[in-house]
Amino acid sequence: MIDSNRYDRTRRHVTPRPVDDGNWRAVADVVPRDDQRAWVYPMAARYLLLSERGGAWTSLAVYADDAVVGHVMWAVDDDASRWIGGMLVDAAEQGRGVGEAAVATLAGWLAAQPGCRAVRLSYHPDNAAAAALYTRLGFTPTGATEDDELVAELPVDHGLAG
Repeated sequence: MIDSNRYDRTRRHVTPRPVDDGNWRAVADVVPRDDQRAWVYPMAARYLLLSERGGAWTSLAVYADDAVVGHVMWAVDDDASRWIGGMLVDAAEQGRGVGEAAVATLAGWLAAQPGCRAVRLSYHPDNAAAAALYTRLGFTPTGATEDDELVAELPVDHGLAG
């Protein structure tokens, strides 16, 4: 479990945790809102498979208290930067601050890893909600793109670890 004592707006404790034999089905069943499917896969199962078969990514279950409510994954790039990807909060759980707490927790944890130079993520240019969230958390666009998405970076000294 990765814990930085962050809570959603309903005071549920949000923690990214390893995907394991006890939670993988709940993670696989996480689905976004219909209007978000232009930017994310229609089910977290695709991200789990990418983590399992792709080699670079590590999937995490996003919990609010003891319930699986989302998925997020991370990777290490060749330049020692850390990447956050596959962020997906279940449609029924959105609007409560789960995504913000999960990204802040994971970004802080990744930034504190030895050798980490920056924490990066990418989002579709039409995804205004993602852009606003990542800006609030201190990510700034780099000007680069990755698979038609804008890349944003958080310097490692940003201080999200607490």
